[in-house]
Amino acid sequence: MSIQVPGLTTVVIPGSIRVHLGAPDEPAENVTVPFIDYIKNVASSELYPTWPEEALRANIYAIISIALNRIFTEWYPSRGYNFDITNTTQFDQAYVHERGIFDTIDRIVDEIFDEYIVRQGRVEPLFATFCDGRIAQCEGMYQWGTVDLAQQGMIPYEILQYYYGEDIDIKTDTPVINFQETYPGTPLRLGDTNQYVLFTKTYLNAISVNYPAIPKIYPVDATFNESMEAAVREFQRIFNLPVTGIVDKATWYEIRKIYVAVRKLAELTSRGLLVSEIPRFLSEEIEEGQVVPRVQLVQYFLNVLSAYYESIPQVDIDGILGPQTRTAIIEFQKTMGLPTTGLIDAETWDSLYNSIVGILRELPPTAIALPALLYPNIILREGSEGPGVFILQEYLEYISTIVPSIPAIESTGLFGPETTAAVIAFQNQYDLTPNGIVDEQTWNRIVEVYRQLRFGISTLG
Repeated sequence: MSIQVPGLTTVVIPGSIRVHLGAPDEPAENVTVPFIDYIKNVASSELYPTWPEEALRANIYAIISIALNRIFTEWYPSRGYNFDITNTTQFDQAYVHERGIFDTIDRIVDEIFDEYIVRQGRVEPLFATFCDGRIAQCEGMYQWGTVDLAQQGMIPYEILQYYYGEDIDIKTDTPVINFQETYPGTPLRLGDTNQYVLFTKTYLNAISVNYPAIPKIYPVDATFNESMEAAVREFQRIFNLPVTGIVDKATWYEIRKIYVAVRKLAELTSRGLLVSEIPRFLSEEIEEGQVVPRVQLVQYFLNVLSAYYESIPQVDIDGILGPQTRTAIIEFQKTMGLPTTGLIDAETWDSLYNSIVGILRELPPTAIALPALLYPNIILREGSEGPGVFILQEYLEYISTIVPSIPAIESTGLFGPETTAAVIAFQNQYDLTPNGIVDEQTWNRIVEVYRQLRFGISTLG
């Protein structure tokens, strides 16, 4: 819950903020999200990650200050509303529910989410009005103007003074309340006993499902033991942090970031993305704003890769090849040394697909959460090969870890005797004709059993 104390005299960082997904008097959903995630979302919605860091920091200070001003003054609750802020720029600032977050912005917000702008001699956070400065003008900060000032060598504080006046300060180390996932203030190390150790153990064990090199921690309690130290060291090694075995501020927020990523990935794949086939390539002939199911698959792949490559941002799974997705594609192309076109041509698609296959092959079947794929309208049998066979083998490989009668197989993309034997065993187990051929009935039953065993979902889609 947000802070609702009449007559507040101290500014604090709340655990969460209630966002109205519409104008104040417009009927719309209210969502409660962690405050730090809200700031990252708004910054990713309002700003470009390629801007100079000094410009990004100045803008993020303004975003934090606006949110804290609304909460501190109880602007909306005092007027009878049951939320803290809206997501409309006419009244507040942009918030796009469940959007992806840019890596640069993610890092900066982790560092300064407890800092805000204030007028000298005042208590309440400044309502730091801003606009883009190109399409719209306002009596406040011009977002594109901050880029020019940063390129002239100004630091964030100087940029803010340029727009809001010289009588401003930046308050730091603001108290954080009701936010169990916020850094506890001091590093966690071997021998510590507190609730933050318990949270961290839980997060690391969840992350280890997708990163099996991280050892499981036992027991899951409030004591920082040697098992936890080993897991922290491996986590730091994987994510290019100093390998100390100590959970400092950087490690704390990286653990939190990856935990949120794998949790969202699990939620996404548990719902499943319905696609009729895995295409060889995505046509360049896609109109701006057109919803294309195959683009959803590309976006899903990009989100999986974003957990492994910091340069690739998460994107919304909306099926639209818009600016956000094109930016992610360009970052993928840069990472892979491909021409940075923002288009999915045959070369980009092959690289994207091969990257996903490479990840899946490195993980045990219990660490993989596959989407539900509709039958590709191709009968698969011994001698078949290709992506469809690979996905079929991934489904069966997981099922075999739970159903003993189905032999384990290796996902190769080639339908050989071992795959035939696994299909026959599956068909025998689930009352299908045991012919070793995967037609639509067998495919759908395999997907249904996989989803039931993996997610507790017994229907397709």
